[in-house]
Order: sequence, then structure tokens, then C-alpha cells
Amino acid sequence: MSRPILSRLAMAANRAQFSRICGLSPHRTPSLITRSRAPTTIFRRSLIAAPKEGGPPLLQRSANRELPDVTPKRRYLIHVPIFLISMYIAANLLFNYQRSSSSVVSSTLYALRVNPEAREILGDEISFKAKTIPWIHGTMDQLHGKIDISYKVKGSKGEGTVHFFSLREGGRAGKFKTKKWALELPDGGVLNLLVDDNVLEDEP
Repeated sequence: MSRPILSRLAMAANRAQFSRICGLSPHRTPSLITRSRAPTTIFRRSLIAAPKEGGPPLLQRSANRELPDVTPKRRYLIHVPIFLISMYIAANLLFNYQRSSSSVVSSTLYALRVNPEAREILGDEISFKAKTIPWIHGTMDQLHGKIDISYKVKGSKGEGTVHFFSLREGGRAGKFKTKKWALELPDGGVLNLLVDDNVLEDEP
């Protein structure tokens, strides 16, 4: 026999022997053997739900816990205007307390109590109309030399509104000059509390 035929027979015998060892069919080519792959198994881990607000406490932690939802909710947007309104009310109450406890308000209220004409109109026991929180309207800026306030008073006979207006003249070293100090009555009448209808100089 020729050598090519012998070499082909040897290759066929080796191929059959290799197929019997691997447990494959002898008609299957080696190219198909290299292309065959074992089935792949995919493992999926179940995620544990994230703890909810108001629920039981989290006693243990796991790496496969689901992340909580961080999407902003609209109900939190209402907290901003509530905070701003609260700050505005608190600031007004603080400034009003500062004005009501100042020496200017105390001096004008004391002078009103001892004024004979004011006592004749309002009666005895003259004090603030609001017993709990007396509200002082206007501006009290002694640093820049301007005081323009008004507050309601009440006595045993009637009630009214005290209006006090004073300016500082001559710069920081000047004195305050009262421009207006009057008791305004509910019927529209005005009682001037200035001495002899002249400008009263004072230093609050």
C-alpha cells in the first residue's frame, strides 16, 4: 500500500481511539468537541425589602438589602413656608417685646397716668389695653434718632391710642425733640399732651 493511504488509516484509527476514550461518537469531528460547552447555571439572590417609615426596628443588616427610595416627596415642600412664617412671627414678637420694655414707653405711659386731663377722660387704672401682650406699633430706632410709636391704652372710663413722635436733631450728640405726643380718642378727638403746646426736649 502507498504511504498516503497508510497515513490516512493511522489517522482514522487514532481518531476512533480518542473518541472511545472521551465517550464520544467516532463520527464526531474534533472541531465540534472543542466548540461544545457545558450549560451555565445563573444564581439570582432575592432582595430584602427596605425598612419602611414607622415600621419595626432593623435588627440585622444584609448585603442584599434593597436600597430605600430617595425620591423627594412633595409633602416636604410645605415645611419651607411654615418655617419662614414662624421666623417672621417670632421676630415680630421679639421686636415688640423690646419696644414695650423700653424707657420711652414706660415714661409716656407714666406721664399719661398722672395727667389730669387724661385721667378725666380715661378714668383711673390707666394701662395697656391688651393685658397679656401689649402691641407697640411703629418704629423705635434710637441709634438713628427716630422714634414714632403708638399703642392702645384703657382706663376705668374709656380707652384711646397714645401717639408719640420724636426726632434727634444735631447729629449723634444732639437731643431728642418731641414733635407729637397726643391721646387719640375713638370719637376722633385728640388730647395734646405736650407742655404748653411747645416742643418738649427729652433724652430717652
